[in-house]
Amino acid sequence: MHQRVKTEAGLVEGIPGRDRSITVFRGIPYAAPPVEELRWRPPRPPLPWTGVYKANRFGPMCPQVPGSELDGNTLPMSEDCLRLNIWTGASPADERPRPVLVWIYGGGFRVGTGGNRRYDGEALARKGVVVVTFNYRLGALGFLATPELSEESPHHASGNYGLLDQIAVLEWVQRNIVHFGGDPDRVTVAGQAAGAGSVNFLAMSPLAKGLFHRAIAQSHARHSRDLELRYLSPSYRILADAEAAGARYAAARGARTLRRLRTLPWQKLVEGDASAVDDTVETGSSAKPPLFRPVVDGWVIPHGYEETYAKGLQNDVWYLAGNNLDESGAVPESLFQAYRLAGRKTWRPGAPPVHVTREDYVAASRLKFGAMAEEFLRLYPAHTDEEAAHAHCAAVRDNARISTWLWAKDWAPHAKRPVYTYFWTYASPTAGQGARRASHGSEIDFVLGNLHPDRAEWTDEDRDIAETMSGYWANYVATGDPNGPGLPHWPAWTPDAPAVMEVGAGFGPIPLADPPRFDFWQRHFRNQHAW
Repeated sequence: MHQRVKTEAGLVEGIPGRDRSITVFRGIPYAAPPVEELRWRPPRPPLPWTGVYKANRFGPMCPQVPGSELDGNTLPMSEDCLRLNIWTGASPADERPRPVLVWIYGGGFRVGTGGNRRYDGEALARKGVVVVTFNYRLGALGFLATPELSEESPHHASGNYGLLDQIAVLEWVQRNIVHFGGDPDRVTVAGQAAGAGSVNFLAMSPLAKGLFHRAIAQSHARHSRDLELRYLSPSYRILADAEAAGARYAAARGARTLRRLRTLPWQKLVEGDASAVDDTVETGSSAKPPLFRPVVDGWVIPHGYEETYAKGLQNDVWYLAGNNLDESGAVPESLFQAYRLAGRKTWRPGAPPVHVTREDYVAASRLKFGAMAEEFLRLYPAHTDEEAAHAHCAAVRDNARISTWLWAKDWAPHAKRPVYTYFWTYASPTAGQGARRASHGSEIDFVLGNLHPDRAEWTDEDRDIAETMSGYWANYVATGDPNGPGLPHWPAWTPDAPAVMEVGAGFGPIPLADPPRFDFWQRHFRNQHAW
């Protein structure tokens, strides 16, 4: 039997999941289509319908570079894309509502969809969580700022339409999720990469205050003085820079007025999204952030990280954040030779550099560390290409662990709720990656419990790791504490213990870095401009 549920816009009818105890609702509109005069405006309420809305298929992807969505997704694209999906095991007989997980996809704010099979919520729904995924506007359609757009805004702000979509989802959840068995007082926002960046921005946005209670940022939450922050997923722009870049982008497409911009086909607007880069940002390396990303606009995001945390202006939520072993430019040693043979890989916005030859490693070290470069090269020495590749990866991993620890140190003084940090180390067999590695995004299959057989040949060990990881995530969503029966103990972050919880290949606290290296990174960060 198909379950029918009341929403503010009308009745929706879901379909049974693979597990018949779970009901799935796909493609529910959470906002009006952002087309024509609603293009580059905050989302409006969904248009009501009569009869029953058949929520049996995912909505179209928001416009993005064709062919850029991963994992063989064949969904069509349309600006009428503001849809959400729900997995629930709740029934009308349940007395207590269930905790809610709202998942935000990654993709550099340029690509992605909540309909990606990797984000299937059925496994967590079996653990008592109501799971929500959704689409938000991307690229130029989600993050274009221009002086004209700011002028027409009552808040004199532009450029954060994708974030406003995310806030609209959280508002929709507050108004409607109880009808799906969810608890509006126990909402967790979680995401990976740009999804994690979104979580960090929502945690700083007064518009999201009270709409969620816990946060999970999977790659990355970074210290405000970490140069890597400037091009990875938590990177932002200031409004004046975003407006100037947006005006140039529009002019290059022959649109010198808002009226003309709003009549351009979306295909014209996403052309160049994949390579649109903000080359004005100094990152200490060749890496540069994508052009279209969130904006410190004085409204959706009033201030940058350091000022927000120093003044205690963030939303006081539980926080869980971490990084992966083989990301941010670190790769397994089994791939060193392949990277050398390939030479310089095709560069893309937001991608970190990988240094596997001594010449590149030394040059990059001098560029990034300046007067501290010789000290860095003594701490991470390399006399051969092989040693350089190992030293590069060791430095990248130390940087990530220390940066997230210092981020928590800045976050915590004005927060009453605990922070948990992790470092994912398990080598995943995910299809398409070649060698097993704990790469960027590899933890997603495990924390969501989605070991789909068409993605890899999973082993019993993989399934055990997934059971542990999804158990941690389900516990955290329910209580704010990942710990539970049968799980290795995960201590909360504390300022007097420079350690992080390893998860994956092992489970338990590990040091951030050797003490001399820890001291070096702290001094290096102090020399950088705070974001």
